[in-house]
Amino acid sequence: MRLREFAVDLRTPLSTAAGDIERREGLLVAVDVAGETGVGEATPLPGWTESFADCRDALAGLAEDDATGDADPESPLEDGTLADAPAARHAVSLAVADARARAAGRPLAAALDTDSHTSLPVNATLGDDGPEATVEAAETAVASGYDCLKLKVGARDPTDDVARLRAVREAVGPDVSLRADANAAWDRWTADRFLDSVEESVLDLDYLEQPLPADELDGHAALRRLHDTPIALDESLSAVPVGRAIASNAADVLVCKPMALGGPDRVRDLAARARDAGVAVVVTTTIDAVVARLGALHVAASLPGDRAHGLATASLLDADLAADPAPVRDGRMRVPDAPGLGIDVDAVFP
Repeated sequence: MRLREFAVDLRTPLSTAAGDIERREGLLVAVDVAGETGVGEATPLPGWTESFADCRDALAGLAEDDATGDADPESPLEDGTLADAPAARHAVSLAVADARARAAGRPLAAALDTDSHTSLPVNATLGDDGPEATVEAAETAVASGYDCLKLKVGARDPTDDVARLRAVREAVGPDVSLRADANAAWDRWTADRFLDSVEESVLDLDYLEQPLPADELDGHAALRRLHDTPIALDESLSAVPVGRAIASNAADVLVCKPMALGGPDRVRDLAARARDAGVAVVVTTTIDAVVARLGALHVAASLPGDRAHGLATASLLDADLAADPAPVRDGRMRVPDAPGLGIDVDAVFP
């Protein structure tokens, strides 16, 4: 196992109800499996994952075991070693999956599912800016080919957020899907106010994501019963057992971050359980570097359905670790057809 620390800055801070995101620190992992080298990425985001320090310590411990010849790169995925370090587990899981797909001579998505997509629609993410800036960003995204926009809400009064959404809807028209993400900012009363206004204004949201704190599954279930707008859970998937989240009838959609859930294998397991329960799945990044973004793309492409996924975050970074083989074009990302992730190991481990 080899490790490489990195840090990437965002072009401009991304404002959310949970605070501004300005910089992402992480580690790259390379492992040898089945005669091939695979790469993975751990870019922890506190609130969703362990801290960077805990992630680094977990991976450094595995690398030290590897140096003494005591490590099997796949054993930490099964033995609970990384139970409290989902970002670290994500890196190892992705690296192992990448190596096995390379050994099979297939793109990772096709190795995960033979009926995988070759390209996917993605949503543009707009920060929590004022109405004029939000409308300008929305119009720019639609002109670039996006037909699904995700707006951050929750940092201001719901009346102001509804006004922002109304302004965007009027600017982009009825054929563009709008999503709103509150990042667990509201209580029940505030969420009710917001949803009442959204529905009175006929803004036709694709869904409202995580309006309430992560552990308030009953509250989310009540919002579903009282309102027509679909409810999505994100932070809840890191705070409560997945089975409980699905069984609670709290969500129409689960927003799955491979980094926060612990790797591509965890996302696919969760997606299968959600599908059996009639709940949709959207895969998103945690504003990651190129290796984890590619991993999320392949995982999303291995799942059924045609919803837009939250993978178009490369443009938020000021620089990246290597050239991106899956840029967004006309609101879609094409899955690389090279074996594994589709990125040269030497490009990220120079």
